[in-house]
Amino acid sequence: MPKLTNVKTFVVKTAPPHKGGRLFYFVKLETDDGLEGWGETAILSVLSGLEDGYEALVKNIFDMYLKGEDALNREYLYHKMYSHLTHAHPDYFMLGVISAFDTAIWDIAGKHYKTPVYNLLGGKMRDRVRSDTYIYESDKDASLLDTARAWVSDPERVAEMAANLVDEGFTGLKFDPIPQGKDHLQIQKPYELTQAELGHAERAVKAVREAVGERADILIGTHGQITPSAAIRLAARVEQYDPLWLEEPCPPENYKEMGRVAHATTIPVASGERLVTQHEFQLLFEQSACAFAQPDLGSAGGITATKQIATLAQNYYVLMAPHVWGGPIITAAAIQIDANIPNFLIQESIGKGDGFFNEITKEPIIWDKGDFVVTDRPGIGLDLDEDALEKHRGKLSDFNL
Repeated sequence: MPKLTNVKTFVVKTAPPHKGGRLFYFVKLETDDGLEGWGETAILSVLSGLEDGYEALVKNIFDMYLKGEDALNREYLYHKMYSHLTHAHPDYFMLGVISAFDTAIWDIAGKHYKTPVYNLLGGKMRDRVRSDTYIYESDKDASLLDTARAWVSDPERVAEMAANLVDEGFTGLKFDPIPQGKDHLQIQKPYELTQAELGHAERAVKAVREAVGERADILIGTHGQITPSAAIRLAARVEQYDPLWLEEPCPPENYKEMGRVAHATTIPVASGERLVTQHEFQLLFEQSACAFAQPDLGSAGGITATKQIATLAQNYYVLMAPHVWGGPIITAAAIQIDANIPNFLIQESIGKGDGFFNEITKEPIIWDKGDFVVTDRPGIGLDLDEDALEKHRGKLSDFNL
């Protein structure tokens, strides 16, 4: 059986416009028989400026808990890390590190058995995985700030961008019509919305619906920045345009209040990108607080935990819509889960999973007419190019913020 022998970390600076984040955090595990497995941590802003600490932590955890272990003992190793590193009190940061290790271990197992991870999970339910994307500017020189400005100031431009993406094949389009920027930097979140902000959000959703008609679903991607009362008022304004979901309509830490929003609107609520393990998702499901669960393979606990979350979600008739704001390894791992589970709805995508992704991977993620194509490549179906990763190594201090 392959034994784990070494770990490498790569903190990679992404190319403009930094879709998926300014930095990607990758882990590579190696075995004594030459197998390699890739994982990724989705940390958003949690580790901003602490990149060296991430690399040291990953190395220390590997030496303490994984070095010399049988790489095929996937669940044992997950529970070993979970037990020792969380003390049965999981948090977003530590589960992000565990997620990277867990995905890399599954990747090794698939390569050892020369089969995709979805076969190790129970087999394949589908050959194609429906994808959604944020509404991005099509201009390659446009920054994410340009896109964000359009979301909260220019409904007509957002509608134009949405129509362009539908023409390319997307059937799910996400954007946040609620301000998150400078106007609210000094305001404690969550905050209430003004009439002007509610009016803008309504006009933006209306414009997108008129632009795409019935060709695509609208996903309102709020980020937990408003109060439950504001979320209920927002939902009342935009219900008539039949969005597929209202995402994180209030901070995700209070499951009962999330449930209150869900019960007050006909728009299905989606949530979960900041939740970890099946335990936190159970608290959400028990409040009937979401119709669509959004664990992130880079933070929720990797492939092991996400499979558990999907199984639990079935009991509540909740569909899965895994979250991605990160790099190609999170996307590839999510596709393995999506291919396997029966209660899949849609997979978030960083555009078409190309662009900068293709600069650092050995083989591309395949996107076709709105869907990811499920391949028969072993493991998670993707390997990174170490030379390219070294070329793009970086830190947050490299950016002029």
